[in-house]
Amino acid sequence: MPSQGQVPLDAQRAGLRAALRHADLTVEQLWTRYFGYGGNADLIDVEAHLTGLVRLPDVDGDLLAVAVNERLDELSAARRVPYTRLLRPPRPTTGPLAALLELLESARTSPPDRVVPLAVRAGRVLGVEVAVHVVDHEQRRLVRLPGDGLPPTGPVSVDGTLPGRVFRSGQLLPSEAGGLPRLWVPLLDGADRIGVLEARVSTVRDLEDPGLREQCWWLASTVAHLLSSMGVYGDVLERHRRSRPRSPSAELIWQQLPPLTAATDGFVLAGLLEPSSDVGGDAFDYALAEDTVSMTVLDAMGHGLGAGLMAAAALAAARSARRDGRGIHEQAGAVDEVVAATFPDSAFVTGVLAELDLASGRLRYVRAGHPSPLLLRDGRVVKELSGGQRMPFGIGTTGFAVAEEVLEPGDWLALYTDGVTEARDAAGQWFGEQRLVEFLTRAVADGQPPPETARRLMRAVLEHQGGLLQDDASVLLACWAAR
Repeated sequence: MPSQGQVPLDAQRAGLRAALRHADLTVEQLWTRYFGYGGNADLIDVEAHLTGLVRLPDVDGDLLAVAVNERLDELSAARRVPYTRLLRPPRPTTGPLAALLELLESARTSPPDRVVPLAVRAGRVLGVEVAVHVVDHEQRRLVRLPGDGLPPTGPVSVDGTLPGRVFRSGQLLPSEAGGLPRLWVPLLDGADRIGVLEARVSTVRDLEDPGLREQCWWLASTVAHLLSSMGVYGDVLERHRRSRPRSPSAELIWQQLPPLTAATDGFVLAGLLEPSSDVGGDAFDYALAEDTVSMTVLDAMGHGLGAGLMAAAALAAARSARRDGRGIHEQAGAVDEVVAATFPDSAFVTGVLAELDLASGRLRYVRAGHPSPLLLRDGRVVKELSGGQRMPFGIGTTGFAVAEEVLEPGDWLALYTDGVTEARDAAGQWFGEQRLVEFLTRAVADGQPPPETARRLMRAVLEHQGGLLQDDASVLLACWAAR
């Protein structure tokens, strides 16, 4: 008896005999093709196998089937000979998998500005009309990328709109606004929020189709990944995310930054800095690993390109030491050396270097002339992490210790630069640490995740100072949920 998943031998033989007639092959021609595939049986044995006088090994029977099927493929794919075992299905030509395969393969040799037309083609295979909206670097507006062939529309606010709600929440939502049924799907590259995908459907009933919703999720995830990975090869996608031209210092800093949001199964972090188009001395970095998360926040003295060069050099020194496997203390020393040797006249950089052990919750950190990170627990700030204090980087420091703190599951960390608390309103009042504490407390109580909290915080800081900051302001928020 054949095993489960196998075709009976007699059925294969019958299929071979019938297919030979349709394939217009003689036994000699069949044997020639079979021999070309590596078959070892001679012509007499093949003929005896077909008539049932002898039995060839299954592998030879399958090679005969391949030889006949190849000929049938040349003539017509309507009739096929079964194999003795189930084979993987051929490449799909219709359906969601075919759409994603075509999108990925076409993107391999395409410039960045062709992502949208490729996404449109993939969407049509799914039966939807696609438009791609990316968020600007200030995370205030969703800007539609060109190339979808649909009537033009203007930017959409992240606050107070349905597409903006999808961006903020990371949840798919349907819409019938304007008599146009469509699905709004988050564009997420991992945890990084890129924008939203608009998928216009044929009827209102399609909005509740669970299969279509899932397929649009697949498409949105693929498009988001392509936007992130292909954007570095050109300027077109980046240009649409800018609300105003960038200064050289801002261009330098942004090129050094990692994605603004990252996550593992037990950890989420998000960073943001302002003014986006003119930042100079602020920077942040992080590194996710299976067992640890490293975090860095830096603030170089001064403004403009000089401060940007110093921040970039300090970030590169810390990153280089970390990637060499050196610990917090050695990373701080590496930043010291680079700043002191490269930038004269008592130049310095303040900052925090931290590393969290994800198994135990042990946090080790160094604070170099920088504001103390805040620890939030159960929705409120319970402590300023004031340990690990030393002089700013670049000012000779040999004796300093690495501080430690033990986190509990659900704890938040807030690392920030003094531009956040020192933002002044028209009356000269600072945003201040107390206002920062109150803001974070409300955000955590409202259930806002770190990415959305960082976005709202930087918006509040900007509004406090009338939309124009006099100093760089950066924040890096992290939540450890354990495993």
